[in-house]
Amino acid sequence: MEDLGSVPWPPEPIRTERLLLRQSEARDRAVFVELLASSEAHTYLGGARPRAELEREVPAIPARWPGGFVVELDGVMIGHILLRRTTATGNSRPAAVGKADLGYLFLPRAWGFGYAAEACAAVLDWLAGVLPGEPVMLTTQTANARSMRLAAKLGFVEVERFQAWDAEQWLGMRSPAVLPGHPDGGGPE
Repeated sequence: MEDLGSVPWPPEPIRTERLLLRQSEARDRAVFVELLASSEAHTYLGGARPRAELEREVPAIPARWPGGFVVELDGVMIGHILLRRTTATGNSRPAAVGKADLGYLFLPRAWGFGYAAEACAAVLDWLAGVLPGEPVMLTTQTANARSMRLAAKLGFVEVERFQAWDAEQWLGMRSPAVLPGHPDGGGPE
């Protein structure tokens, strides 16, 4: 994966009704370790990493790269969203190469409140403002019912299903919105 290229980084923090999306800070390190060590959060991601290993490896300011957003609720990190451009690797799908890819991970205690939908929608809106017309890809295991529901809610449609990492994967794409009045939008021409 690579960053989004010409997009200025970091952007101004993004505020939603309940959340703040911002660049990573040193105060987020403990939550990153918790998130990466959570077996529940990594059920469909190959399993959690050992906490002791993470304590040694996670830098003082974790995940500070273009496309990475910390999701904060009431001053505390509850998740992380990453937008990166997909590159051709052994596990990448041809339909996804060169396109923006949306990834997200939230603490289990933050599940079920709509925070992931709210935060991901805000990041997708931000991306549409800085890279108009950019399609976005999302991959998840078909067994991950929560992620499948979120993908549908965010407007992703299935491109293909494939086998990887000993499980069926789902690749979806969210096309840029077609504006009313645009020749392809069905509005007046």
